[in-house]
Parts: sequence; structure tokens; C-alpha cells
Amino acid sequence: MITHVVFFKLVTPNQETAQTIKSKLMALPKRIPQIKHYEVGINVIESARNYDLALISQFDTLEDLNTYQAHPEHQEVVNYIKSVTSSIIAVDYDS
Repeated sequence: MITHVVFFKLVTPNQETAQTIKSKLMALPKRIPQIKHYEVGINVIESARNYDLALISQFDTLEDLNTYQAHPEHQEVVNYIKSVTSSIIAVDYDS
């Protein structure tokens, strides 16, 4: 199992943008069968060091993660997210 964790920092932190990102991401499991687990959370504690959203997802194999990342629906969401974030960090590990 491969776990994929991503944190997003918004250019202008606000609930509306955070919710839009969450909604767009949460639509992906219905469209990309390689996703085995998927959750998105919006940060609840305001702090300069905190990021605004987190994504935790799991895939059976590294190949499945790569398929997800290259999927056109995922790329469309990524393009939107890049337009409203100042920083994105990720880690992928064997779980």
C-alpha cells in the first residue's frame, strides 16, 4: 500500500476557497478507480505555521499512484489548486 499525503497553503486563506478545493478533490474517487482511501481536511487552527488543507490518500501500488497523478481529471483539479495556493508539499511512503 502506498500512502500519499499532501498539504496545501492558500494564497489568501478563506473558507470558500478551501471548501472548493475539498469538493473538487473529493469528487475524484468516483472517477479514478485506483484510489483505495481518500480524505481531505480543512485546517481548524489558525497559525502561521499551519497549512490550510490536507489530503491523505492510499493506493495499492506505486503504479496506481502514478496513474492517479497522470489522470486528466486529477490534472484538472491540480491546475485549479496551483492557481490558488502559495505552497504545496507532499510525501509518499510505503504503508
